[in-house]
This record gives sequence, structure tokens and C-alpha cells, in this order.
Amino acid sequence: MSHTEPWFLPEGIDEVSPEDAARLEQLRRELIDRLQGWGYQLVTPPIVEYLDALLTGPAKMLELQTFKLIDEMSGRLLGIRADMTPQVARIAAHKLRDEQGVLRLCYIGSVLKTLPVCQGTSRNPTQLGAEIYGHTGVESDLEILQLMVEALTIIGLDSNIVIDIGHVGIYRGLAEQAGLSTEQEQALFSALQRKALPEIEKLLSEYALSKDSTSMLLALSELNGDMDVLLKADQVLEKATGSVKEALKTLKDIASMARQRLPKMAVNFDLAELRGYDYHTGLVFAAYQSGSARALAMGGRYDGIGEDFGHAQPATGFSLDLKDMVANCAIKFKEDEAITAQWTDDTEQHDMIQQLRENGEIVVYLLSGSPISTKKVLVKQSNHWVVVETGTEIRG
Repeated sequence: MSHTEPWFLPEGIDEVSPEDAARLEQLRRELIDRLQGWGYQLVTPPIVEYLDALLTGPAKMLELQTFKLIDEMSGRLLGIRADMTPQVARIAAHKLRDEQGVLRLCYIGSVLKTLPVCQGTSRNPTQLGAEIYGHTGVESDLEILQLMVEALTIIGLDSNIVIDIGHVGIYRGLAEQAGLSTEQEQALFSALQRKALPEIEKLLSEYALSKDSTSMLLALSELNGDMDVLLKADQVLEKATGSVKEALKTLKDIASMARQRLPKMAVNFDLAELRGYDYHTGLVFAAYQSGSARALAMGGRYDGIGEDFGHAQPATGFSLDLKDMVANCAIKFKEDEAITAQWTDDTEQHDMIQQLRENGEIVVYLLSGSPISTKKVLVKQSNHWVVVETGTEIRG
């Protein structure tokens, strides 16, 4: 097929089939209803903003993922959002800054990326998420974790799920204690993410760090597993600074609370999990299906958000691509079987059709020359309009 054909979509840009679109809309309603049931207020940020407002604070890392265009009205540079989280943070810091106490917000909408996050993923995902602003404790982190699990359960992806939890403060604290330069920190970070042990050993040897710092940084790649890993970390990181030990305490608190609130969920702790290292400031987490390296949903803490808008505050949240969830979920949406009706001038028939639709039934009028393609039809029997199966004997 020629790439010049008018119906050909750009690579990584996809559309949704009627079946998946129906499922997507159904889930959108169910998920937003659930989030609102937890006290989250729905916000709808614009698809475009001034680029300098869109890429504030930690969101600067999204610049390469952001499509840019000129606003013909102002002459200023605009950006098409690649992530809704920074927009929601702007709303929380600017529009809703006068609200007292903890603020809970949720959102859903399309985002656009210049490049796919990984091979085979969409560049125009449907992002759904929830954020808590104004609270620093582990209770808000755990609430977000619970919501993420509930969302996956509603979608139908709750079986064989593993929650992977880390804390960026551990590596950040160890890097600072070791006196790593920015370049050294980034190079070691990259190797840790890939768990490339020979490369990690080589880098640490080149850096000529203290014996304690070398052994603690080397151990990070192997501190991965269940709750026992946190107990092992206490011994391995015994000579770490207070910030590292505080991060470990946070992970232990989360582990204890997760056992109570998410007793059926498999939880894994990975002290070298540094997803969103340049963005997050504390706990980070992601949900995976067993045997897959692709995250279904992810989130974490990013305290200090809103500083560029003059209102820095603690925050934690999660997000997922709902369109991707629908496309890859084994559970498919099935529309209720439609009912066919032949158009008449009978007001009783019209009233009956209206009542059926209000009760959630799908009723379609039979167009002239079209065959009946549904299993149910609306017919008149004994002066009453009734729904019968196709092929049922119709009595006058």
C-alpha cells in the first residue's frame, strides 16, 4: 500500500474499532465513577498549552516527546501534551491552590508523543490517572497503589499481576554519599537499570570509591525480591546515610500496609528500580503481568511539584494507557443484542421503543430494502408491542 493514500495513518498513530471503542467508553465511565467514589475530582486539561507552561519543572524531560506548533493568534510556541500529569499539577498549583487540605484529582484524555515509548506502543494513547496533592505520608502512596489495582481489576487485568516497588531515594542517597559526579551518577544509573553487573563492577572500579560505597552500590542490583529483601537491605546498607535508611523505612511501611489492604496481590521490591528517576522523588511502582516486562500501569511520588507556579507541594499518583489496556485485554465488550423494529405510525410502538432504550436496550429501525440481521424483533401481537426472537410464530 502506498504511504500517500489518504486513509494511511502515520506510524504509531492508531484508531479504535467499534467493538473496542464501546469497551473503551464503558471502562471510562466505570473507572471515573470509581475514582470519584474515592473522592477524586475530574479535571479536563486542554490538548495544547503554551510550551513554556507545558514543560515546567520535571516536565522539561518531556520536551523531545512533545509536538510543537506556532499559535497563529499570539505568535507563541504551543505544545501538544505528551503527558497529562504536568497539566494536572498546574491546575492543582494554580487554579485550585486555595482549596484547603488534601486535594484529589483524576483525569482521562488523549496524549500525543513524537516517538513511541517502546517498540510497538501507540503514539496517541488514552491516558487515565489519579493524583493526591498535599500529603507526604505513606498512606497516600498506598491509596494510589490501591486505586491502581482497582483500576486494573475493573479493566479485567487483575490476574497474575505483580506490583514492583522501589524508592529513588536509595540510589540518590548512595550516589550523594559516594560523591559521584553528575556524569558518573547517570552512567551508573543506566547500568543499574539494565542490571548489567559486569558494567556496574567496571564503573565502580573506575570511580575508585570508598569500600563501603562500592559494596553498597554494587549490592543494589541484587536487592530484588519479596519482603525479605528489605531485611537483607538493612544489613547490606547498614553504613548508608539517614536519607537511605528513611527510604528503606518507607518501603517497610508500604509492605506492611499492602499486606493488609492488598492481601491477594504479589508485591516485589526492587531497590534498583529507578523508573522516572529524573522526575520522581520517593516511592516508585509499576504493575506487570507475570512473564511480561511491559508495565500495565505505573506511578510514584513527586514532591515539590508546582514550584514553577509558585505553589510547591507534595504529590503522588499513577497513570495507565486505557486504549492499550482495551486492545490487549482478553475480555472483550459485547453489545447487548439489538432489537429490530419496522417503522410505523403507531404511537404505542414509539412509546415502547423509547421505553426499551431507556432500559438500556438497543433498538434499530429497519431501513427499506435491508434484511433483519438481529435475533430479536419488535412486533405487534394481540394489539400489544412485544419483543420476540426471530423466527417465532407471530400471532395477530
